[in-house]
Amino acid sequence: MNKQELVDAVATATGQGKAVAATAIDAFIGTITTAVSKGDAVQLLGFGSFSTGARAARTGRNPATGAEIQIAAAKTVKFTAGKAFKDAVNARR
Repeated sequence: MNKQELVDAVATATGQGKAVAATAIDAFIGTITTAVSKGDAVQLLGFGSFSTGARAARTGRNPATGAEIQIAAAKTVKFTAGKAFKDAVNARR
């Protein structure tokens, strides 16, 4: 499902127009992005939580030449699925 399909599904489920659904989804994504980029965790009970993690600096290899390169440390985004979400996914086998 891409973003437009999500907008269509939310609009249908809520009975609102697609523009309203798109605005709500954009606000939702923006709010989560802002909170996680500040270092806050976002927890949605039953769905999951978004948080930041850290990836340490390391030595890698250039696949074309085989030369060693230094890969800088970086922040990562972690998503941990909630129990209800996991159960819903596993029930659809």
